[in-house]
Amino acid sequence: MGVRCSKFSFCWHLKPSVLQSSDLENGEKNPLPSFREFKWEELKIATNGFSSDNIVSEHGEKAPNVVYKGLLENEKWIAVKRFNKSAWPDSRQFLDEAKAVGNLRSERLANLVGCCFEGDERLLVAEFMPNNTLAKHLFHWEDQPMKWAMRLRVALYLAQALEYCSNKGRALYHDLNAYRVLFDQDGNPRLSCFGLMKNSRDGKSYSTNLAFTPPEYLRTGRVTSESVIYSFGTMVLDLLSGKHIPPSHALDLIRGKNFMMLMDSCLEGHFSNDDGTELVRLATRCLQYEARERPNAKSLVTSIISLHKETEVPSYVLLGIPQGNAECSQPLQLTPMGEACLRMDLTAIHEILDKAGYKDDEGIANELSFQVWTKQMQESLDSKKHGDAAFRAKDFTTAIDCYTHFVDGGTMVSPTVYARRCLSYLMSDMPNEALGDAMQALVVSPEWPTGFHLQAASLFSLGMENDAQDSLKEATNLEAKRNRN
Repeated sequence: MGVRCSKFSFCWHLKPSVLQSSDLENGEKNPLPSFREFKWEELKIATNGFSSDNIVSEHGEKAPNVVYKGLLENEKWIAVKRFNKSAWPDSRQFLDEAKAVGNLRSERLANLVGCCFEGDERLLVAEFMPNNTLAKHLFHWEDQPMKWAMRLRVALYLAQALEYCSNKGRALYHDLNAYRVLFDQDGNPRLSCFGLMKNSRDGKSYSTNLAFTPPEYLRTGRVTSESVIYSFGTMVLDLLSGKHIPPSHALDLIRGKNFMMLMDSCLEGHFSNDDGTELVRLATRCLQYEARERPNAKSLVTSIISLHKETEVPSYVLLGIPQGNAECSQPLQLTPMGEACLRMDLTAIHEILDKAGYKDDEGIANELSFQVWTKQMQESLDSKKHGDAAFRAKDFTTAIDCYTHFVDGGTMVSPTVYARRCLSYLMSDMPNEALGDAMQALVVSPEWPTGFHLQAASLFSLGMENDAQDSLKEATNLEAKRNRN
């Protein structure tokens, strides 16, 4: 008899709202809520108390702020950026700045939907993009390198995002880099709206590696619209090379007429030299030392749009991700038993099983009371009693022997005995035997959360991570169902 084990794993990427046009003022309905002010408690609950498990990105000492994933009560997924307490001492100034960014609405942006300012706390709330960053797909890919057509699409969509922001009076973007470009549920690249906000009152906070910093920033300590174009040029180099190459080094290669040395070797044979030359030429223009010699955002769009390839192919196909990859469930709120299984804290599991006793066997015990009592049944019950004493005393070898005698007697069944022998096997470094008992417990009681919990612990012990996560989620869902009833 098989045991039900649902085949879905934990999913921590989050589902954002879907926008319908690059500029949502084109007469189409805007499905995003209008910008609003959130309560601190609301965001605390959404991020599970700003749990470290919910952190999706962090920054260093120059910009000590953290971004968390979160889930609102209306089941909308969000990204919450929590600023350092020393930033934005003036709450009114923070609110005005956030509202200005929050008025933007574009399918090229991960849009800002709200903020929070209570006491010293300053937080921004945005759509969450579930399919990771450009840095992940470009520099740290696992299954396949990013295709040429997708790299061109990233360049185009990023240029369109900058043009949109510029047209709306938000031309300044702080620290534009591959971690600021995120992918939505359809695999489309979007620019994080967080970079449109200053990290401090004076706007001087600009955390970046000096090798990639616009020349004028080193002189003045400030970001200009031309500085953003320079940073765009560094990202074009990233797309060409698949690496984060310092602009000065790249320009030396370009000036030496050896631009193929820049190109990602994974792209060989997948692009034309003309397209490569044109994109290198654009990067060179963006990286001019004199800011006034760099193109503007509109010019970037015009230059790249003619190179855009495979326009009819969906982004998720080009990116190599499943369609609907963002369909995620709510992060699990694990019970103490679930937490113990996830940590493989066998001592904690033992304490929970010992305390719970046989309450989940009550229905089975009631059925037994109507059966004819026999000497064999008495012997089985004595074996269980001795097994329980050994289990309580953490004499797991004796517990296994006694519980085995009870099980082999065949006159009675007890999911709790299987659970206790399962843990005894785990304590004795016998994970295969433990898994067998967890499955038998579920044969006897198919809707028993503890059976799934112990199945998860056994699978974790065997190194079967995905199946263990499936079992743990099943246990958590059954616990929630019981609590509702």
